[in-house]
Amino acid sequence: MSTSSSTLAPTTNSVELEQPRSGTWDGGNEPFKASYGKLMMWFFLLSDAFTFAAFLTTYGMIRHRNPVYVGDVKDFEFSTAYWPIPEKVFNAFPGFHGQDLPLAFVALMTMILIFSSVTMVLAVEAGHRMDKNDVQKWLLWTILFGATFLGSQAWEWSHFISGHEEGTLMSDGTIFHGANLTMNQYGPVLFGDLFFFITGFHGTHVFSGVCLLVWAFIATTNGTFEKRGHYEMVEKIGLYWHFVDLVWVFVFTFFYLV
Repeated sequence: MSTSSSTLAPTTNSVELEQPRSGTWDGGNEPFKASYGKLMMWFFLLSDAFTFAAFLTTYGMIRHRNPVYVGDVKDFEFSTAYWPIPEKVFNAFPGFHGQDLPLAFVALMTMILIFSSVTMVLAVEAGHRMDKNDVQKWLLWTILFGATFLGSQAWEWSHFISGHEEGTLMSDGTIFHGANLTMNQYGPVLFGDLFFFITGFHGTHVFSGVCLLVWAFIATTNGTFEKRGHYEMVEKIGLYWHFVDLVWVFVFTFFYLV
C-alpha cells in the first residue's frame, strides 16, 4: 500500500490547476478601463462611421462624374447640364426673403450643433461629480439645441423642395421649381437624391439622439442614475451625440463647401 501511495503522489502534484484568465481582453475585465457598455457603443459608432464614409464617398464619386459649371459665379444659373454651386442653392434665411445669404443658415445650424456638444460635455462632467441638478440643466440645453437643429433642418428641406422663384427650364420645356426624387431645379437629379438621403440619414441620427437625451433627462429626474451610483449612461449617450455632431462637420464640408 505504501508503494502505491508513493507512486500516485507525484502524479497528483503534477496536475496544474487552471488559473483564472486575467488578460486584457479576457472576461470580467475592462480593457482600457472602458466598461462593456461603452465598448459596445464605440463598436457601434465605428460601424456607423463606415456607413457615413461610404455615403460621402459615393457623393464624391457621383459629383466627379458630372460636369461642373465653368464661368463667373455671379453669372451662374441653375441647369440640369452641370452640378450646381452649393452657395447658390443654399442661400436662403428665414425672415430674409429674397436676400442672397450664401450658406448663412447652414452655418447657423452647424453652430447650434457645436453648442449642443459643449452642453453635452458639461452634462457628462456633472455626472462625474454626481451633481444631479447640473446634469438635468445641461441635458435640457442639449435637448433644446438638438430640437432647434431638427426644426432648422425641416425648414431647409421645405425650402429646398419648394425651390427658388425663378425655377429652371427642363428638357421637356416646362419650368420646374424645387426638387424631388425624380426632378430637380438645381441641377442633376442625383444632386437632390443625395441631399435628401445623406442629410436625412444624419437627421435621423439627430432625432434618435434627442430621444435618448429626453429619456436620460427623465431618468435623471427620477433619480435612476443616482440609485446606480454613476451616470455612465449619460456618458454613453454623450459619445453618440459627439459622433453625430462630428459627422455633420463632414457632411457640411462635403455637401455645402466642396
